[in-house]
Amino acid sequence: MTPLEPLIIAADRALRAVLAPARAERPLPPPPPGPAETLTESERLHSAALMRINHAGEVAAQALYHGQALMARSETTRELLLGAAREEADHLAWCEQRLRELNGRPSLLNPLWYAGSFTLGALTAALGDRMSLGFVAETERQVEGHLNSHLERLPATDARSRQILETMRQDEIEHGSEALAAGGTELPGPAKAAMRHTSRVMTLTSYWI
Repeated sequence: MTPLEPLIIAADRALRAVLAPARAERPLPPPPPGPAETLTESERLHSAALMRINHAGEVAAQALYHGQALMARSETTRELLLGAAREEADHLAWCEQRLRELNGRPSLLNPLWYAGSFTLGALTAALGDRMSLGFVAETERQVEGHLNSHLERLPATDARSRQILETMRQDEIEHGSEALAAGGTELPGPAKAAMRHTSRVMTLTSYWI
């Protein structure tokens, strides 16, 4: 590749993640068998807001992986990151579809979430592959906790959203384990705290905007 080509690819990925309809390689996880869900209007609005948060989180996840892949030192690390990004693209498509079913909308701040997360991913990867992979592991650990919280907050009758989040959670656990197995290093405490604070800002904002 010429020096310009990775930047062109990165720009193309950004435009697809933020502006293009998301496409999944895997089918939407089906709800468990049983009666069709019945949501009250307040439950529908709450489920839609939670899925908007998860959709915004998947936009950010795409950006993190794309930024890290751009600056990865080894081809092995780059392929691991891009492979995880492809699975995260499934999550993005599932959340997008579920938002439509709930008559919800994505966060209006998704371009901001992408730009900030891409920058953060690239800066982390510039510190080396071990630090970058450690960042993946800690990110996925925090996302797992975030998904656990949403599974508790979803309306009891929203089995479809629940099945999507449970499948996403399993993928996130696997991504974190793969990053550690590939040589990821534990992040310092202040970095973990900063990540939690940033995630909290995005979560609270995306619920409404």
